[in-house]
Amino acid sequence: MIQKFIMILSLLQFSLFAQETSEIIKKVEDNLNGKSAYMQFTMIVKTSRYERKMQMQSWGEGNEKSFIKVTYPKKDKGITFLKIDNQMWQYIPKIEKTIKIPSSMMLQSWMGSDFTNDDLAKESSIMDDYNHKLIDQNSTTFKIELLPKEDSAVVWGKIVMIVSKKYFLPQSTYYYDEDDLLIRTLHYQKFRQLSDRMYPTYWEMLPQSEDKKDHKTIVIVDEAEFDKEIDASYFTKRALKRYSK
Repeated sequence: MIQKFIMILSLLQFSLFAQETSEIIKKVEDNLNGKSAYMQFTMIVKTSRYERKMQMQSWGEGNEKSFIKVTYPKKDKGITFLKIDNQMWQYIPKIEKTIKIPSSMMLQSWMGSDFTNDDLAKESSIMDDYNHKLIDQNSTTFKIELLPKEDSAVVWGKIVMIVSKKYFLPQSTYYYDEDDLLIRTLHYQKFRQLSDRMYPTYWEMLPQSEDKKDHKTIVIVDEAEFDKEIDASYFTKRALKRYSK
């Protein structure tokens, strides 16, 4: 009888910890994305051979809808991207053509950076598509392991996230493949007030493979507004060409 009681108590504690950890992840996702978000940001791609700088604007609603426009450099100006649910398109003004990006290309590099099409599309939700487990913590951070749910179509075998207790925002995220090999790390720095919240304004993506050991992609968030109404016209296929100019 006592053993049964202890087992029930242990299960209840495990359920409570899982629920609390999921609440942390929900706060992280809400703080990063908001109900809606408008941003202006700079992306710098560095390799051993070259450095490339781009500037962009983005409009988004949660994980479901996003629209991005390249504003610099001149040769890429006007390229647009649209994501609705799990579908993604790109418009290239030089050839006046809209291209649908297939799911098979979700892990391909986005605009030559160390980010992928999946990152841009936010195809997977860290809240909905992963099980969450608190594996460590200290006075300032939580360390949370995210393992994909059985029915989730996600690209990562495991994600480990270091979350700030002060801001409920990520400090570092580690992405692993299905063989538990670390593929890349993403570090978030320079937290400052943007709109109604603290936000990491300097993101550094570092691929871990040997052939990309000198690569990195930096994202600098220049401006951001959250939870304000966005014109629904941005989230239509017509927007790709219309807002390209």
